[in-house]
Amino acid sequence: MSAATATALSPSTSLRNSLNSYPNWMKWQSSPCQSTTFFIPRAAASPDTGKGNKKRKPKAKKPSSPTPVTTTTTESMSEEEQPQPQQQQQQQQVSLSLDDVNPVGLGRKSRQIFDDVWRKFSGLGQISRTTRADDMEALDALLIREGPMCEFAIPGAQNTTVLVVGATSRIGRIVVRKLMLRGYTVKALVRKADQEVLDMLPRSVEIVIGDVGDPSSLQAAVEGCNKIIYCATARSTITGDLYRVDHQGVSNLTKALQDYNNKLAQLRAGKSSKSKLLITKFKSEDSLHGWEVRQGTYFQDVIASKYDGGMDAKFEYTETGQAVFSGYVFTRGGYVELSKKLSLPLGSTLDRYEGLVLSVGGNGRSYVVILEAGPSADTTQSKLYFARINTKIGFCRVRVPFSSFRPVKPDDPPLDPFLVHTLTIRFEPRRQRPVEGSAGMKQDPRSFKLILEYIKALPTGQETDFILVSCTGLGVEPNRREQVLKAKRAGEDSLRRSGLGYTIIRPGPLMEEPGGQRALIFDQGNRISQGISCADVADICVKALHDTTARNKSFDVSHEYVAEQGRELYELVAHLPDKANNYLTPALSVLEKNT
Repeated sequence: MSAATATALSPSTSLRNSLNSYPNWMKWQSSPCQSTTFFIPRAAASPDTGKGNKKRKPKAKKPSSPTPVTTTTTESMSEEEQPQPQQQQQQQQVSLSLDDVNPVGLGRKSRQIFDDVWRKFSGLGQISRTTRADDMEALDALLIREGPMCEFAIPGAQNTTVLVVGATSRIGRIVVRKLMLRGYTVKALVRKADQEVLDMLPRSVEIVIGDVGDPSSLQAAVEGCNKIIYCATARSTITGDLYRVDHQGVSNLTKALQDYNNKLAQLRAGKSSKSKLLITKFKSEDSLHGWEVRQGTYFQDVIASKYDGGMDAKFEYTETGQAVFSGYVFTRGGYVELSKKLSLPLGSTLDRYEGLVLSVGGNGRSYVVILEAGPSADTTQSKLYFARINTKIGFCRVRVPFSSFRPVKPDDPPLDPFLVHTLTIRFEPRRQRPVEGSAGMKQDPRSFKLILEYIKALPTGQETDFILVSCTGLGVEPNRREQVLKAKRAGEDSLRRSGLGYTIIRPGPLMEEPGGQRALIFDQGNRISQGISCADVADICVKALHDTTARNKSFDVSHEYVAEQGRELYELVAHLPDKANNYLTPALSVLEKNT
């Protein structure tokens, strides 16, 4: 373990130390809404995993027995631990002792006071399609009148609609209930709404029937949604299923959400916070005016002429209605580029945006995007900044954050988007990956074809728009692991290129056990080897919705473990058993973006 590795604190150790150092625990109040048992019924040992709870006869308790001190908060108590009416009458006759002054004891006594309200509210997580109409009307009236009755309710959650894809999965079921407990409006996308599916989800969840592999069925699903949590995964390791769910499904949903955001932007006359700034759109031959094709070489000596095999490039608008930048570079150290001086709308500057998004197509080459920044009146003082992008065969969207641009000269200051005045797209034969053509033959990496559809600036966002639950590959059968990871990584790449604010979570092997009981490890680089509970993954998904440090981050996560020698350089963060339980921000603040 390196010196930079933080020490993990388990919830029980931290809470025990807190009890010793803070004698004034009389001020601690437990909210009845902290319990997740009404959303996730489960046995006493595993309250957060979302499985059913076998009813057992509660054991009678002696009224004189003191309430034991435990580190389990009321959020993880099951229905069996809640006091029965006879036990409540016995406890009311017992005077308060020092042994009773603990979070669990105070939580039980607080529920006695709100018994009438609690009887209605505790059935929220158990609402099914068989619930009586009068009970539902009473509960709806209670929620409308009082609003969220939980101290863990998130500000603004009532104005946020979250679409949960894979709502009946192991993680999705817990995510749905955690969102409802915190006051979110929840929509669930399911392939079919049979009785088995309906019984899995609370009645207050809006169910939308659709298939992630069918783009036409996703329009109704994203209607009115602000954020998406994608928990779906292929039910089999057949390549077709993996591609449809883990890759194409993510791509279809990102496009559907973007189309919906663009629709909102048009209705709001471009004043929506989701509105992109159109830099250029290649829709006619006139849109090519101002773009200049140039050639150059990195070697300025005479020796380079011996290797001069020629180069050529052109930018034209074809009869099929496409703007095509194509050519070849056979010269050693040579390059061709397409450049234009930007002309932004009046009052618009790029410092209000976080990056560029290019809609392009072609033969899968990589390019260098170069931004020239400085006083537009004196270009001699301009600085050059570059970022490399990869395309794929066919059409795709490529996201280029301003933070990814590096100065050509290392001594130059970081890029200031406010000063950007020229955009250049450069092709060079070096660093090209071998790409197979349609006939299976490898193409010459010195030739290229780039079809340009549009270039836009991405609006600055503080929060994530799309949370994707991926995987590390651990726990997958070795003979199918490569196919599964290939589909998962393809889905992650499509999300990164979409232009949406994203968070990609790669948990270790999933386990059915209570959440919040063990410290978590956040890492990047496929170095973790342990599992994690479904409840902990669901909690990370919910916390990432409004955590600014989670935006545009990809990370692996698992339970705490002792690392093997040579693999101990991970970022470790402890689960703190406080009310906010804000373990995500300090963990993600040290991780890199866009990984």
